[in-house]
Amino acid sequence: MASLNMKATLLSLLLLLVGLGIWEAMNQAPSATAGLSEYELMMGGADQEARVPPPSQVFSHAWDELSDPFYDAGPNDKGIGIQLAYSLYRVLTGYLAAALIAIPLGFVIGMSPLMHKALNPFIQVLRPISPLAWMPLALFIIRDSEGSAIFVIFICSIWPMLINTAFGVANVRTDWIKVARTHELSPLKTAFLVILPAAAPTILTGMRISIGIAWLVIVAAEMLVGGTGIGYYVWNEWNNLDLNSVIFSILMIGIVGMLLDMTLAAVTKLVQYED
Repeated sequence: MASLNMKATLLSLLLLLVGLGIWEAMNQAPSATAGLSEYELMMGGADQEARVPPPSQVFSHAWDELSDPFYDAGPNDKGIGIQLAYSLYRVLTGYLAAALIAIPLGFVIGMSPLMHKALNPFIQVLRPISPLAWMPLALFIIRDSEGSAIFVIFICSIWPMLINTAFGVANVRTDWIKVARTHELSPLKTAFLVILPAAAPTILTGMRISIGIAWLVIVAAEMLVGGTGIGYYVWNEWNNLDLNSVIFSILMIGIVGMLLDMTLAAVTKLVQYED
């Protein structure tokens, strides 16, 4: 296993270096705009082409940004650390609020066929609705951009946790529940001592799916409402035509999303068990 992990790591690094090398080389090739005067470039020379900044420029910009990630020079000029902190606050607030509702409700649905049949139509109607479709209604009711963004995170996070919790609870082995009844455990003790540990891997899988969706949605939500956050940062830098900052922020979004997923993946491994 260690050898396989080492080989996978080396292959990943090789693919990364090859990709970066190709990207850099494409930017070093002669440009169709070479030799054009500044006036011709402004007027859009015949063969003018736009190029994405090479990795060397992006990494240089990333070094400058990460050397002081928490600077605050005004409403439209904050460091990447501050922008990510705003986004993480909104994501975790909406995500935890969703967990407080989805997991208990999922237990009820999973343990009661009646509740499952009664609530399933509502779940199937509400689940496919794009979270961003709720944004206008949230802005009208809440009248606060940050509260609306948190609500959108809440609404997109609740469904994977709810469905996975209900599925995990409903599929706990019946003989384990029978043993609990034989020992005359109360329904509450059965839920906490038998059903919760057995369903925990499935519940955490739903939570892992939810955090990924929440991190995706917050970027789009912040682009819509503006103000602060990594989504606003991307859109603002695009409006400033600063592609170095746009690419840098995209990489930071990916890295933070990976870290959130890895955290929940590690917690999931802690509660997994062998039959």
